[in-house]
Amino acid sequence: MTKLHALSELGQSIWFDYIQKSLIQEGELRKLIELGVRGVTSNPTIFEKAITGSSDYDELIFRMTREKAPVDQIYEKLSIEDVGDASELFLSLYESSGGADGYVSIEVNPELAYDTPGTVEEGKRLFAGLGRPNIMIKVPATQAGIPAIRELIGSGINVNATLMFSEKHYLEVSEAYISGLELLRERGGDLRGTASVASFFVSRVDAALDKALAAAGRQDLQGRISIANAKNVYRLFQQVFSGSRWDELSVAGAGVQRVLWASTGTKNPDYPDTLYVDELIGENTVNTLPPSTLNFYLDHGTVRETITRGVAEAESLLAELEDSGISLAEITEKLQEDGVRSFVDSYDNLLKAIIKKQGMQ
Repeated sequence: MTKLHALSELGQSIWFDYIQKSLIQEGELRKLIELGVRGVTSNPTIFEKAITGSSDYDELIFRMTREKAPVDQIYEKLSIEDVGDASELFLSLYESSGGADGYVSIEVNPELAYDTPGTVEEGKRLFAGLGRPNIMIKVPATQAGIPAIRELIGSGINVNATLMFSEKHYLEVSEAYISGLELLRERGGDLRGTASVASFFVSRVDAALDKALAAAGRQDLQGRISIANAKNVYRLFQQVFSGSRWDELSVAGAGVQRVLWASTGTKNPDYPDTLYVDELIGENTVNTLPPSTLNFYLDHGTVRETITRGVAEAESLLAELEDSGISLAEITEKLQEDGVRSFVDSYDNLLKAIIKKQGMQ
């Protein structure tokens, strides 16, 4: 039994935050499943790295170019192929876990982040086109994304709500999920077949805060706020998924929207390389790990429940941050905006990479 299997027994699933054609075709993803990986997440930045850093997609790009396909259609085709092939590998896990795990996520075009109807239309089209029950559609938790999440859940579509950084973002997403389930029930849908995770970004908060904390003379808070912020959100998760409103949906077959810890690679080399894994272990959570962080964790990560430890201290740290004159709310809003912009830039760059590949045939 690996550490990943041990985490599963504690109620946490480890997903893999990377995808590439050769990873699937050469058997590496199957090996990761055997090690205990229980899902995959993808985004435009990941596909940009996969396309620019390999020749895996050249044949498809050249063929579709000869067929006069637009560049954006070429990208969608290659991403759908990878996500579909990966989901086939996870299908047996999806079935054996009763739909709890085995999901592969694909993101809607990031240029739709502020377009509710466009996000809903693309989310439905991607889900229907992939035609597999263990697909999750990634939707950013922007003000336009929130109603899109509700509608997609209300249509029986699995959703990975992404780019959350704050308590406000989390509460809006969890409400969208619950009200989406209520809408699905009104429409006569099966709540047991619809799942969602709430992707809460971790390390980027510390990365954004460290300079401001140094300027404020609060070096003692550096590297501590991301974990405190996440633990506060887990406390909210426990509150949201309890009580009469949730109980009614649970009886009808609904499963909780697990919190997924994203951006868990350590960006500051002075911090432990498994910091954002070791400190966020708990029931009904997912942690999606980039390749290097997964390797670090398998080598020297710890296995114990930690998410409910030090909650009072976490609240105190967040209060100290506000007292220092630094607004976490302002920083997290900017992080979400920057996150959307980063994915748009990655999307633009991968289209340019495809165009560059087209010139090589």
